[in-house]
Amino acid sequence: MATVGTLTSTPIPDPMVRPDFDPVNAIGSPITLENVSFDPSKHLNFTHPTKVHSMEELGYSKGRGVSPVGVTEPFPLFSAEAIQQMRKEVLSDEVFSKWNYSSELAQCQLRGYAADCAPFVYDAWKNPETLGIISKIAGIDLVPAMDFEIGHINLAVYSEEEKNKALNEMIDKAARATRERGSSCPLEDNDPIVDWHTDSYPFVCVTMLSDCTGMIGGETALRRGDGQVIKVRGPQMGYAVVLQGRYIEHQALRALGGTERITMVTSFRPRASLIKDDTVLTTVRPISDLGELYLQFAEYRFDMLQDRFRHANKLMRDQQRARRPFDTVRLKQFIREQIEFLEHMDKEMVEDSKVVKGVPDEGYLNSEDLKLERLKKRRVAVA
Repeated sequence: MATVGTLTSTPIPDPMVRPDFDPVNAIGSPITLENVSFDPSKHLNFTHPTKVHSMEELGYSKGRGVSPVGVTEPFPLFSAEAIQQMRKEVLSDEVFSKWNYSSELAQCQLRGYAADCAPFVYDAWKNPETLGIISKIAGIDLVPAMDFEIGHINLAVYSEEEKNKALNEMIDKAARATRERGSSCPLEDNDPIVDWHTDSYPFVCVTMLSDCTGMIGGETALRRGDGQVIKVRGPQMGYAVVLQGRYIEHQALRALGGTERITMVTSFRPRASLIKDDTVLTTVRPISDLGELYLQFAEYRFDMLQDRFRHANKLMRDQQRARRPFDTVRLKQFIREQIEFLEHMDKEMVEDSKVVKGVPDEGYLNSEDLKLERLKKRRVAVA
C-alpha cells in the first residue's frame, strides 16, 4: 500500500446503468439458472492474504473496533466456477426486477435478494468453512450481519465509447502532469466515486465478480489515524478484501478500462452477544425494504439482549451460591448498558415517513464541499 496525498478533488459519480442494459451482455451469454449447491471443497479457492494490516499499523488505538485487524490485501477466496454461478444468480431477471435499488451513492445496487432467489450466494456466505476463513482473517468470530446484507451488489456498466473516453482522458491527464513535473507520472486515477465514510457494520468482505484485466484504479483509499491516506489495491475476479469498515474512514476510487464493474459486499458482526455492537443503519436505511431491514435488525439485537440477560442471571446466581456479597454497582452498570443498547436501536429505526429513498443521512458525508454539491443537486431535482 502506498502513501498518497489527501484526496480533495470533486468526486465523479459512478456511471448509471444504461436504459438498454441487459444482464445477458454483462455475463457474456444467455443466463440459464441451474440448481447448483455450494460445495466448499469445490467452490472455495482460499489463499491467505499476503499481508494483514492491523489497526495499530493504521495509526489507531488498541481499543478502537472489535478486532486488532484493520484491512487485508486482496486474496483468492472463490473459484472461477463459484463466481460464474454467483454472477448468474445476481444478474437474473428476478433479482433485477425485485431487489434493485438506486441512491445518490450508486445508480444500481442489488440488496436483500439472497435468501429469496439466490441460494448459491446465500449458502456460500452462510457456510461454516467460509465463515471460518473470514473469522480467522478478521481475528474474531463473525457471522453475516443480517440476511438482508448477504451479497450486496454494486454494479456499474460502461459502453465501449464511455470506457475509451474516460481512459484517454486519464492518459492525457498523466501526460500533462509528466510535462509539468519533468518526471514520469504514474497512470492512476485518484478521483473517488464515494465520499469519505465509515460503514454501517463492523466488518465487510468485498469480493470482485468482474474480470479486471486491463483495468486501472479501483483501489480503496483509507484514512489512517494520523490523517495520512493510503491505498489498498482493488481485487481481481474471485479475490476479496476484508475491512473493519465501521471504524476506518475510507472511500472507493474509480476503476477505468473495463465495461463493467460488479462487486459483492457482505457485512459481518461478531457472533458473541457480549461483544459491543456499534452497528448503525445510516448508509443502508434509504436503500432497503425498511420492514425487512428493521425486522432483522431488531431480531438479532433482541437475541443479543436475551443472551446478555441469561448471562447476568447466571452470574448473580453463581455469586449468591458462592456466598459473595451482591454487587449492586455492577448490576446497575449492566442495566445502564442495556438501556443505552435499546436507545441506540430506537435512534437507528427511523420512522418510515422520515426516510427518503436513495438519500443517505447527511451524517454519512465527511466532506463539506460534497454536502453542498449534493444539496445543489437536490434543489435542482425538486425545481
